[in-house]
Amino acid sequence: MDWTAFLLSLRLAAWTLAILLPVGLLVARALAHARFAGKPLVEAALALPLVLPPTVLGYYLLVAFGGESALGRLYETAFGRPLVFTFQGLLLASVIFNLPFAIQPIQRAFEAIAPEIREAAECCGLKPWRIFWRIELPLAWPGLVTALVLSFAHTLGEFGVVLMVGGSIPGETRTVAIAIYDRVQGFDHAAAGMMSVVLLAISLGAISIAYFGGARGGGRDV
Repeated sequence: MDWTAFLLSLRLAAWTLAILLPVGLLVARALAHARFAGKPLVEAALALPLVLPPTVLGYYLLVAFGGESALGRLYETAFGRPLVFTFQGLLLASVIFNLPFAIQPIQRAFEAIAPEIREAAECCGLKPWRIFWRIELPLAWPGLVTALVLSFAHTLGEFGVVLMVGGSIPGETRTVAIAIYDRVQGFDHAAAGMMSVVLLAISLGAISIAYFGGARGGGRDV
């Protein structure tokens, strides 16, 4: 078992969730309530990581983060090192390829809240932030749980984007998924099998939590 790679994956997943939680809440709530002509196009763009092959998405992110891009040059000027093949670049890529996993479940949860509930709260004199905090967020909690566990599991298991943007640098970008690939390439099937079992167990547990949360939320009268 490559514990360095496993701990790096957990660190990547934790930082990804820390960034995606506020971003996902803000974007999902805005999309749930907004009505504008380009909304389907925005939703389609945010859903692209679901349908693009990971290597294609990884290639575009590699180009976007590379030294020839404005973002890559700006980062290198500010920090004195390239953005690609670093943990920071991997984290930014992780946030991007997890956007639909974080936004869509929360958006659907907000959309499921009956408008009459918000209208009643407004009639009672509650301010918008209190309506969000005291009413909307508790009702949308199952969607939030689903978003968190799916993003966590997807981060641990992502391979193509991680390989393209981060490579396989021990302690920096070699996640557990990359470590499994390296072990198979080195014919160390015992280690690859052990790490695969761990990922399988974590993924099954995460999906179970998501379904359990969805089942609990489905019983709410909203």
